[in-house]
Amino acid sequence: MHSINEYREEFINYLNSKKLTKEPRNLYEPITYILGLGGKRLRPVLVLLTAEIFNTDYKKALDAALAVEVFHNFSLVHDDIMDDAPVRRGEITVHEKWDINTGILSGDAMLIMAYQLFENYEPLIFRQLAQLFSKTALEVCEGQQYDVDFETRDDVMLPEYLKMIEYKTAVLVAAALKMGAIVAGASEKSQEQMYAFGLNLGIAFQLQDDYLDVFGDPKTFGKQVGGDIIENKKTFLYLKAMSSGSEMMTKELEHLYSIQPKESETKVNAVRSIFERSKADEATRVAISDYTTKAFEVLNDIELEQDKKDLLQQFGENLMNRTV
Repeated sequence: MHSINEYREEFINYLNSKKLTKEPRNLYEPITYILGLGGKRLRPVLVLLTAEIFNTDYKKALDAALAVEVFHNFSLVHDDIMDDAPVRRGEITVHEKWDINTGILSGDAMLIMAYQLFENYEPLIFRQLAQLFSKTALEVCEGQQYDVDFETRDDVMLPEYLKMIEYKTAVLVAAALKMGAIVAGASEKSQEQMYAFGLNLGIAFQLQDDYLDVFGDPKTFGKQVGGDIIENKKTFLYLKAMSSGSEMMTKELEHLYSIQPKESETKVNAVRSIFERSKADEATRVAISDYTTKAFEVLNDIELEQDKKDLLQQFGENLMNRTV
């Protein structure tokens, strides 16, 4: 087994070995750009890690790992267009650096490129990977639509929000773990257990992302802090504040989410204060811990050597203690 950093380095080396920029350059340069912006690379790392956990050389899983990363970045390019986001990973977004049409078309190409990478596997594994990928990709689109719908709804409930982040974020983390197990030829039971582990971890990861969007350090977060508030996104924090805050706080919060002030920092600070006073911040941290615990409970039931379970648990713990 390798360390998490070693898997990450091996994946980055593999990514860098691919000559992604070709003609027409205006189609492929944005792809090279977004894939080169860094990021945590957690999804491809999980593919490689899982393959070796089930006693297969991680190198056999590199194409599946790259497919997951290409798809993830495709979704970010399109999400940034929909959110009109100016910054991604501390750098200018693709649609701002080029234009919206280029962002749409380059994103489309990335989705196709992700599918092409599965063609490097034998027919049975190709079929299993493609089926899982198709299901996951559609769920990610459904999650994004729920997210968009929630912006204009005033009756969003917490269970609906959790379903949205499960589809938009968690299913891809779960799929990454299951893909590694598929490449390794693990049993169907083990594949499903790895998927369940990833699903709970993915929900915890997104809740942590929501939390850091409001309370993170702008120097390390890599995105615009307070972006969800500026966009009036009804996150777990917002829904908790609405359900547990005083009548005065909820009315103030509703008002703040109904306006787009010129001074966005003032709005972000006001909403952050309500999240703290209503203890929505504390409730979010508890939810992050609960879903992480659920993930580790699933992990304990998987038939694996303890040192391999420890490596997966260490990965999960590091994910929940992140500041970016």
